Amino acid sequence: MRTFMHRVSFGVALLGLSAASQSAEWVLEPGSQVTFEYSYGTDPYEGRFTNVQANFDIDPMRPTSCKFDVTINIEDIDVDSPEVLDYLLDYELFDVDTWPTATFSAESCRLTGVNTFESDGTLTIRDQTKPMTFPFELNIETCDGQVCFHMTSEVEILRLEYGVGQGYWANTAEVPNEVKVKVDVYALMQ
Repeated sequence: MRTFMHRVSFGVALLGLSAASQSAEWVLEPGSQVTFEYSYGTDPYEGRFTNVQANFDIDPMRPTSCKFDVTINIEDIDVDSPEVLDYLLDYELFDVDTWPTATFSAESCRLTGVNTFESDGTLTIRDQTKPMTFPFELNIETCDGQVCFHMTSEVEILRLEYGVGQGYWANTAEVPNEVKVKVDVYALMQ
């Protein structure tokens, strides 16, 4: 279990990290979560991506020169119902037999607040790659005695822009186009 000895502001933590560390690669810790929320009719639902691989290359002294490479294995979605899972994996939605992963890649970040950033990158789902701005909050913390970062974000994705919704599922009367994705991840410096 992760213990947090203390939480410090991003600015103070950056001063505490040595310049010698320069660019550092950070890898996700188990227990990090990427979830999605959608509705069917008037009922809200939530799912979780259980197999997310991500590498973050962030220089603590120049956080704007960051790089993200995130891969989500779509077939490892966790939802409440086997029937819903079958629909999600089917060719009219994610079509995991043809496109088993979704990816996000970015080459830079910009500071928008004390510890808030935006990263412009590309999101690929199915055969569609689109530019995407990823807003996030980043805090440097201590996790089990090691320096880690805690990244949180909430973004809205328009599923139809990525082809997630063919045939019946293209109708937004029952399943809206908007899907909310929430990120709550911890990463350790490698």
